[in-house]
Amino acid sequence: MPPSFRVLDDIAIADIAFEAIGNSPSELCLAAAQALIETLADPRTVTNTWHQTIELENETLAEILFAWLSELVYWKDADGVVFSRASASVHSEASGLWRLHGELVGEAIDSTRQHLRADVKAVTKHLYDVRQDDRQWKATVVLDI
Repeated sequence: MPPSFRVLDDIAIADIAFEAIGNSPSELCLAAAQALIETLADPRTVTNTWHQTIELENETLAEILFAWLSELVYWKDADGVVFSRASASVHSEASGLWRLHGELVGEAIDSTRQHLRADVKAVTKHLYDVRQDDRQWKATVVLDI
């Protein structure tokens, strides 16, 4: 099954919640990034003139995912961009640390051309959960809008 996400309407009233699913940690991070990207704007209306490489390291996959999503929110605010796509490669090292190499692609916000949706303020720890069920990785994330 390819990485996917679904909006959870009954979790957060004033915020947006989603569940991301992937067959690997990399797919999980990609699905979660796609959920955040699509919360911000329709990625089909965003061109590819802005690029950013992200390198993260942490002790747990849950913290890597949280930091990854927080990076998207940071760059949205710091450079005033929305995203057309993201890529993520995640692996666990022998030392026990998790590493993520990610790429973000998008462009400066332009409401005359882009279909903007919600302004995500932050990724929250409210109901935040990362787990492995059978062979799939799942995450529940609530975004503050």
